Amino acid sequence: MINCLHHFISMARARVIFKGKVQGVWFRANCQKKALELGLVGWVRNLPDGNVESIIEGPRSLIVDFIDWNRSSQPFARVRDMDIEWETEKGDLDTFSVIR
Repeated sequence: MINCLHHFISMARARVIFKGKVQGVWFRANCQKKALELGLVGWVRNLPDGNVESIIEGPRSLIVDFIDWNRSSQPFARVRDMDIEWETEKGDLDTFSVIR
């Protein structure tokens, strides 16, 4: 029965580049906390250009919630723009990590 439910939920993978005041403001730690709360898997890391990159997998609707939360509700960060690429779920991730 549980396996049948998986077919009704639209699973996805997204690669997001968050732009703005996103480094040095606990963005990655808060990203990880929110992803784990939502049951998502993936990772987040700082990029040399000052942006933050994240790969997220899970139900598409929860990924959208995660992206929206990071854009509007991060306590110290200010996201001014994002690049989002939707992909097919790969299933190669088992938790949500902060890459240092």
